[in-house]
Amino acid sequence: MNRLVGIGFLVVTMSLPLVLDDTRLSIYVLMGLAVLAVTGISLLMGYAGQVSLGQAAFYGIGAYTAAVPAVHGWPPIVGLLAAPLVAAGAAALLGALLLRLRGHYLAFATLALQLIILSVAAEIEFFGGAIGLQGIPQFGIGSVTLDEPREYAWLTWAAVALVLLLTANIVASRPGRALRALAGSEQAAAASGVPVIRYKVTVFALSAAFAGLAGGIYAFFLGYIAPGSFTIAMSVEWVVMAVFGGLGTRWGPVVGTVAVTLVVQVLNDLSTRPGAPSYAPTVLGYAAYAVLLIGVLLFMPAGVVPWIGNRLRRRRKTPDEPIRMIPEWPPRREQTSRATTPP
Repeated sequence: MNRLVGIGFLVVTMSLPLVLDDTRLSIYVLMGLAVLAVTGISLLMGYAGQVSLGQAAFYGIGAYTAAVPAVHGWPPIVGLLAAPLVAAGAAALLGALLLRLRGHYLAFATLALQLIILSVAAEIEFFGGAIGLQGIPQFGIGSVTLDEPREYAWLTWAAVALVLLLTANIVASRPGRALRALAGSEQAAAASGVPVIRYKVTVFALSAAFAGLAGGIYAFFLGYIAPGSFTIAMSVEWVVMAVFGGLGTRWGPVVGTVAVTLVVQVLNDLSTRPGAPSYAPTVLGYAAYAVLLIGVLLFMPAGVVPWIGNRLRRRRKTPDEPIRMIPEWPPRREQTSRATTPP
């Protein structure tokens, strides 16, 4: 079943660029880049139990890492390959300090981290300063250059497919089982020999790598980046998408990102019609994020994907068979320790 869903996903995502116009293709590319970042957030919040409100900082690190070498004559592929590695390295260094914090303390720390990184980038002329970095060449390998939105759409959603496959394999592996134990109870996981801090830092770095890869593609797609391109609002929007789709689920990042983006785009189209006030797109956009987040927390606390899964299970079961519910995710942390199998 999962294989069929995956094949269907590839067919749909690779076929859509053939029928979308340039305006819709740009939205489609940005949607795919958001899926990459949201996948990392879903993994981080769903398994490590850590909330990051500064994920756009790693998106920016990836963008600058890809763009700066390309502007100075290096092959674009070098920058794109380096983007996730540099973002992951930065996250590992910072995560060793930040991930000892918990709850809203960590959320505020990552928020401050993003503000600091963007402020520093705005002061460095080598990175273009506050004005930004211009003249970023198109992405290409050898004589093949991507110069149309359709080609960037294929590149972006191919990256999404690879990241989703990688995430699924990690979750199904032995470290993935340790991560599930960590999500259930840190105390129990630590008591059974799971290196809690190391696993948290690893997941934090992996989520940053996904954001860094997305940022690298973003830089080549737009051809221009600036510190103002990577806002706090972007980080918050990604968290809303992750929660809406379902934390720690395979398809939650895709469903959450696509659903939220489509709702916001529909409202944006309505608010830009003649006669609408100039502030309408911004107000309606933020209102949509707020309403969707509140609605999913009230009526589908585990997210849309687990809710749909539970509904399908109810329909498949006969009246005499017990219904096995998909548990709330992330699971509530237990007060008492439980023995779990060490990784």
